[in-house]
Amino acid sequence: MSLEKLSSNKHYEGTLAKYKFRSAALGDTYTQFNLFLPANAAQGKVPVLVYLAGLTCTEDNGAQKGGFMRDAAAQGIALLFPDTSPRGAGIDGEDVDWDFGSGAGFYLNATNPKWSKHYNMFSHVTQELPQVLEKAGLPLDFTRQSIFGHSMGGHGALTVYLASLLSGMKQYRSASAFSPICEPSEVPWGTKAFSGYLAGGVAEGKDRYDATAMIGKVKGAVNILVDYGTADNFLYQLHPDKFLEAARVAGHDEVQVRVRKQEGYDHSYYFISTFASDHIHFHANFLKA
Repeated sequence: MSLEKLSSNKHYEGTLAKYKFRSAALGDTYTQFNLFLPANAAQGKVPVLVYLAGLTCTEDNGAQKGGFMRDAAAQGIALLFPDTSPRGAGIDGEDVDWDFGSGAGFYLNATNPKWSKHYNMFSHVTQELPQVLEKAGLPLDFTRQSIFGHSMGGHGALTVYLASLLSGMKQYRSASAFSPICEPSEVPWGTKAFSGYLAGGVAEGKDRYDATAMIGKVKGAVNILVDYGTADNFLYQLHPDKFLEAARVAGHDEVQVRVRKQEGYDHSYYFISTFASDHIHFHANFLKA
């Protein structure tokens, strides 16, 4: 699992580098990620903020279009951008649809035998990447880690964060999301993914990878920020209102779970980059505490 550096660019006095390695979690396929290290990483380990991208995306979308680096550099926070699925697994049907298979890993661990060797993005993000980066000696402090994402990646950020709380690990200090798929067990994108990747289908997905179902099980404090746009063509796939309702029923107040409706914004990176600074500063409150 040794890292190969593919490129490096100076950015806001720090460095944005692209790496490649052979991933055991993704069935021994090669995977790539981008890592932004702020200038202060030269003096010691820095906190880590993981960004999970959406359907059809790669490790490049957030790094190139998100507008996160200026504020991350100012706050002294590293940004990690994984890919959204395995690549080149050679599974029949993985490149047929844009919303399933390649570019659509849904940040779960597949239990359907057809997909279970390769489609383990949950383990890739939560276990493998931190282990590989620590072994490589990069100046990252994974005891100070948070996570955010967009759309499918927003679903991933929320569920990965909530799963860490429910397991008692508390691996992440905070989570945020732009236009997340909040209730995947009730919408077409999610039911398609769960029915395909999981042996237990939608029922298994609702129990393990549905943020709206999971938030109701968390008894302790949470740190969550969600933004979505009122002009989002995919609102019917997102259900942020259902997530907010479930959070309030579970006793999580406005301080713990904040869901903001942004008037006139859509599902694009124009929306994400507009509120990028808010999300970096939200996470900085916890990563630098």
